[in-house]
Amino acid sequence: MNIPAIVEQQRVFFKSLKTKDISFRKAALRRLQAELTRREKDIVKAIHDDFRKPEFETVFTELGLVFSEIRRALRKIDSWSRPRWVMPVPVNFPSISKIHKEPYGTVLIMAPWNFPLQLVFSPLVGAITAGNTVVVKPSEHSANTSRIITEIIEKVFEPGHVTVVEGDADVASKLLLERWDYIFFTGSIAVGKIVAKAAAENLTPVTLELGGKNPCIIDETADLKLAAKRIMWGKFITCGQTCLAPDYVLIHESVKDTFVNYFIEQIEKTFGKDAKLSPDYSRIINSRNFESLVKRISGEKLLYGGQTDATELYISPTLIDNPSCKNPIMEAEIFGPVMPVITFKTEHDVFERICSLGKPLSFYVFSKRRRFIRRIIDNQSFGGATINDTIVHFANHHLPFGGVGNSGMGAYRGKQTFDTFTHRKGVTTRGTWFDFPLRYAPYAGKLRALKFFLRWFT
Repeated sequence: MNIPAIVEQQRVFFKSLKTKDISFRKAALRRLQAELTRREKDIVKAIHDDFRKPEFETVFTELGLVFSEIRRALRKIDSWSRPRWVMPVPVNFPSISKIHKEPYGTVLIMAPWNFPLQLVFSPLVGAITAGNTVVVKPSEHSANTSRIITEIIEKVFEPGHVTVVEGDADVASKLLLERWDYIFFTGSIAVGKIVAKAAAENLTPVTLELGGKNPCIIDETADLKLAAKRIMWGKFITCGQTCLAPDYVLIHESVKDTFVNYFIEQIEKTFGKDAKLSPDYSRIINSRNFESLVKRISGEKLLYGGQTDATELYISPTLIDNPSCKNPIMEAEIFGPVMPVITFKTEHDVFERICSLGKPLSFYVFSKRRRFIRRIIDNQSFGGATINDTIVHFANHHLPFGGVGNSGMGAYRGKQTFDTFTHRKGVTTRGTWFDFPLRYAPYAGKLRALKFFLRWFT
């Protein structure tokens, strides 16, 4: 595969100015919408073949979100792309000022395996809507879905407009050697650092959607039964392999046992006594991740679960009792169906535990105390939060979705995705019927007038 030639083809296509035409972008989005609709059953099967993801979850967390992004882009592309008038300043009188929207150019989208369709097409829709040409690198770990993605993109787009490059980490490294106008990466913190370093070599702007240890704080006033139901749902979507999943529960010691009982009850109500038999319970993506998770839970005190099957890459829903910060399960994002349950006594304990684990991508609080919630939200740094539920803040396209610090940089969803792939350039147009003489040399005798002007008119 000749990656430099692919990138050059993209650049030539962008210079043709085809993507600057709004009608061209709309036509591409409509073709994508039609092809995704036509291939829906194939997509569902491919994702199921990769890690046993149930059809309901695929429609809900993958296809549904992508279709929503396309429909919104088609409705809003004209207004999003239109130059925006801004207030002129007196120093430029007479003038008008506008912000013009332009695509960055040729962009690279590197997607992960855990939402293999949605995390390719959601940013891709934004990049296309903004008028870029795109190279897509899907994950090699979700090989069946990556093959479908390639087929769809090759059917829908001209090669210079959008191109798929499949391959392993070596291919990804070669892609990062090229000079891009923008890079959008979703994945692990470790690989995110590699991407950021490569981008810095060419001063390429990046969006990094990473992960982190997302806390789920429960105080003694929370509705424990409802909290258990909602946390269980958020934790075990895609078998816990989501960057938004609650990573650990931090619960007041007085209600821990009651919550654990409700949580186990909800697990068995959802997946049965043996989750291995449930058609609604996914599997770990590959043997490497499976072995890593098994090693990390080995030796921990279990409250529930712990069953594994290497032949099926199965790990049962598992609860771990009060691990310390130094335990392997607490050192990094879990990314699996394992939930540590840790108790606290005071608010100080909450702040201390959270701060020791870095800035999370998502943050969850279950409480009926408004002051407690406000103190927690105001004093913690995180990407986004949901109060008294999990994950659902991602569903609101009006909210930016992105991390901070070690959980990422930049944001997307809805118009935010369009903005991410758009350079905003300011343009001032001066009138010619008047020319303010103060700025021109010679400056003798003008300083006092300048200071007066700067104080009152800027």
